[in-house]
Formats: sequence, C-alpha cells, structure tokens
Amino acid sequence: MPKTDIFVHPTSIIDENVTIGNGTKIWHFCHVSEDVTIGENCSFGQNVFIGKNVKIGNGVKIQNNVSVFEGVEIEDDVFIGPSVVFTNILNPRAFINRKMEFKKTVIEKGASIGANATIICGNKIGKYALIGAGSVITKTVRDFELCYGNPAIKKGIVDKEGNINLK
Repeated sequence: MPKTDIFVHPTSIIDENVTIGNGTKIWHFCHVSEDVTIGENCSFGQNVFIGKNVKIGNGVKIQNNVSVFEGVEIEDDVFIGPSVVFTNILNPRAFINRKMEFKKTVIEKGASIGANATIICGNKIGKYALIGAGSVITKTVRDFELCYGNPAIKKGIVDKEGNINLK
C-alpha cells in the first residue's frame, strides 16, 4: 500500500528499515532510528527520539521532547505528554555496555502519561491507565488505575474516557 498521506518535517531524520503507517505526522527535529515500526494516524511533536527496534501502535500521540528508547513498546491509542522520560536500564554506567540488559517497558492500549513523568524500565502501564504529570513510575500500573506522585501510587480509577473516580 503506498504511503501517500505521511508527513515528515524536512528537519526530521528517518533511518533505514522504518515502517510508518498512513496518516502519521512527524514534526520538527525528530529522529526515528532503524528497525522501528510506527502505526497509522500517529503524531510526534517536536524533538521526539524513537530508539532502535521500538514498536508503536496506531493512533499514538507523543508530545514534544520525548525519547522512547529501545525496550519500550507502545500499544494503540496511547497519549504521552511533553517531556516524559523512559529508561531502559536500572543500573547504568557510562563505562559498561549493558545493552543486553535492557528491560522491557510496555504502555498498553489507551493509557495516558502526563507531562514530565518518568517511567522506570521493566514496568507495564495497563490499559487506559492515567499517570499524573511529574510522577515517577517505579512499579507496574494496572488497567484503569489513576497513579501519581513520587513514587507514584494508586489514587483512584479512571474509565475508558478518562473520567476520574478517587475511590
């Protein structure tokens, strides 16, 4: 199928062996590394970095200044707010190559992550979960949970539309 409705801003870099779905828009100063798969109707804001081998589903919105490193998988209809931070190793050292120790992080369908949140690797954000701005995720978040704080803890539940119940 020809990719006739993909937009990639001229300041962005797309490496080799990248699949980008129809309707996707990649804005200013982005870099998509090799062997990446991006679904249909996604939007990447300014200065987004997508690491090698990352898989991103359909309808994903990634706001400005986010780096999605190798080891992160993002399912359909996920929202990632500006300046969200993902990690992929628990004990980094500049002088030790630990690429074989990357921990997998999965953001499941419909989840939303607020601005400036940090997601520690090896965790999962469940379906339709909502992570508050500035939160630090240190453990797995279940489906439909509202979590925020440092470290983030469950504060309530949300429904599929994002309506909050603080029970």
